[in-house]
Amino acid sequence: MCKDCGCSGHHHEHGHHHHSHEAGAEHTHTRPDGSTYTHSHDEKTVREIAIGSAILSANDRTAAENRGWFRARKVLALNLISSPGSGKTTLLVKTLEKLTACGIKAAVIVGDQYGDIDAQRMKNTHCPVTQIETHSSCHLDAARVQAVLDEAVPEGTQILFIENVGNLVCPVAFDLGEAAKIALLSTPEGEEKPLKYPALFAAAELVLLTKCDLEAALEWNYDLAVKNIKQVNPDAQVLRVAAKTEEGLTDWIEFLKNKI
Repeated sequence: MCKDCGCSGHHHEHGHHHHSHEAGAEHTHTRPDGSTYTHSHDEKTVREIAIGSAILSANDRTAAENRGWFRARKVLALNLISSPGSGKTTLLVKTLEKLTACGIKAAVIVGDQYGDIDAQRMKNTHCPVTQIETHSSCHLDAARVQAVLDEAVPEGTQILFIENVGNLVCPVAFDLGEAAKIALLSTPEGEEKPLKYPALFAAAELVLLTKCDLEAALEWNYDLAVKNIKQVNPDAQVLRVAAKTEEGLTDWIEFLKNKI
């Protein structure tokens, strides 16, 4: 279940039933979204019990195990988060090609609700690509990632890219054990996104401004975008990239080499 939105990624059957209670006795009920509440039948108030913190604690424990797994194998794990359509997959295809040419071994875990379209595109690079279908869940979590690590990350892998489900909100709350979060912001989305969705940009070590080859056509204000990013995260590094024209890819590859 997400920290705030209540999505769980699991399907359960819920039946409504009637039962009798003793007056004044407290009873616990579960809502369809998984949250719980207790109440007494002679009370007019309802006391809610928050369970989000417990779920995140469990996720954090698994993320810590993942982080140890990566460190033991000297794998740099990067969590790429953005809106759908920001250009993550196209950028990764180009990135995998260039890293392979440099002799750097990379692998990818792809999160999508359904299908493996993005994974198939990246498999053409001949790098290991593993698909995770999250179905109704709008994010990857540490347990899902942990379940595929042995298969997804062959011995000798130096960089693991985790392409998260397209979403600017929920993926931010779930640590996967990554070394860094990388946010992608495409020019068609508008310069104001860092102010409207500050959690992601505050958590990102690097922000990639993608599709910068469209800046002129969209009258994109690069300076304003950077100003908005720095307002929520003064320490964030910002790079302009265009996967189609390969503008800025040299700087991106250098960032990755330095992280290794």
